[in-house]
Amino acid sequence: MSSKKAFVLRIDKNVLDSIEKWAADEFRSSNGQLEWIIVNALKKAGRYKSPNNNDESNTESKEE
Repeated sequence: MSSKKAFVLRIDKNVLDSIEKWAADEFRSSNGQLEWIIVNALKKAGRYKSPNNNDESNTESKEE
């Protein structure tokens, strides 16, 4: 079971507007879009530890 932790995020209005538009374009909530952006950035930086071993990032080559 996945657990989520709530927290307050202060963000520039223009950034939030852009995220909301992007989220709508991809049929996600703003929260879902933010989570997707963060997870992808963590994977790209090699800092994401998947809660399970079936994560695709474990087999991807690291871009340098």
